[in-house]
Amino acid sequence: MTLHNEIKNSLKEAMKAKDAVRLQVIRSLLTAFMNELVATGKTPQDTLSDEDALAVIKRSAKQRKESIAQYEAANRDDLAEQEKAELVILEEYLPTMMSQDEIRPIAEAKKAELSIEDKSKVGILIGAVMKELAGKADGKDVKEVAESLF
Repeated sequence: MTLHNEIKNSLKEAMKAKDAVRLQVIRSLLTAFMNELVATGKTPQDTLSDEDALAVIKRSAKQRKESIAQYEAANRDDLAEQEKAELVILEEYLPTMMSQDEIRPIAEAKKAELSIEDKSKVGILIGAVMKELAGKADGKDVKEVAESLF
């Protein structure tokens, strides 16, 4: 079963459970899926591939994280809590991200492979590591690990 169909089934379960927050998040995801389908020239009845669905979910999670940071900066803890609850639900559909400890050996190997010795080429290293990990690690973590190697 594709991720798109799995989320459609989760909508039914959320309705039966009367889980308002989960229902809201899943509906917004399905709307984002439909928008993505239309943007790529497909019909709204089509199904997104797992890669495209993951990209949409990651985008939604990133938006939630940015909102949380802004709400906390503005001392709006009530709104930040709501966004955090939504983020938890989105993260259920995302693969687990690698920790910095898991990223470090890969980054060190890439640094040696590319013969990068000075900090001015840290961007090249970050790009190479991100390409190799292909969505398995958060970009912020990769950047911190790469910068710590110099």
